[in-house]
Amino acid sequence: MKKILYSLLLCGLIWTAVILSCEQKKTPAKKDKTTVILVHSAWLGGWQWKETITHLKDEQLKLIATDLPGHGKDKTPPNEITMEDYVDHLIKLIDAEEKPVVLVGHSFNGITISRVAELRPKKVKKLIYLTAFLVPNGTSFFSAVEGVEGSKAVENFYLSEDKSYALVKEDALHEAFAHDIPLENFIAAKPYIVPEPTAPLSYALEVSEGNLGQIPKYYIECTEDKAIPIAIQRAMYRGKVKKYYSLASSHTPNFSKPDSLAYLLKKIVLK
Repeated sequence: MKKILYSLLLCGLIWTAVILSCEQKKTPAKKDKTTVILVHSAWLGGWQWKETITHLKDEQLKLIATDLPGHGKDKTPPNEITMEDYVDHLIKLIDAEEKPVVLVGHSFNGITISRVAELRPKKVKKLIYLTAFLVPNGTSFFSAVEGVEGSKAVENFYLSEDKSYALVKEDALHEAFAHDIPLENFIAAKPYIVPEPTAPLSYALEVSEGNLGQIPKYYIECTEDKAIPIAIQRAMYRGKVKKYYSLASSHTPNFSKPDSLAYLLKKIVLK
């Protein structure tokens, strides 16, 4: 009788082990999250990504919408800010991550993410330029826009009296950056628009083929952009990116088409 009970107990233990083993095989292994750092445009802040993030959330993604110095919740005075401050801010975020990240740069801060990637090439998995400045070594914002025609932003751009920060004429802001959202929505966001420090705009990009050149780059062009005309966007990314995508949007699809923008970002990041 004892032998029978022992045999039944042994069979039961073996069967339990088999079941547990099968269940473990059925449970898919959790994928490591990819960190995506969203870098806002000039004059705005991390808040610009709020609506996009609601559509971008995914269990495979860790999303960071940061405020560069002097933007959003950071109140550093414009005259104290340099490109090095922007770069150092992003490098601290990258260095805090265990694995390589994806950097998304909007507009002017395409220059910033290029410089960051140059300094941390092994910590940047992909670069995504959203209607952004993808410029060669030695180029600054000021040199990139020199002679540009058809830009409502460039036409209405001016510096403060002490030359410490830059602005776009208030009556041109809506048309230049967000003509495809209702005016009342734009007016609601205006209190969050800040002066853009001049020093980063003057910075001449320092990059190399050995570092920045080896990182996969993607471009999201905005075909109705009145700040960076589509011909300028295409001239900047032609021959430099792995792939480009198009949105029929103004300069700020994060406001006008956050769902479409999120779809493209997710497609690029997770491919």
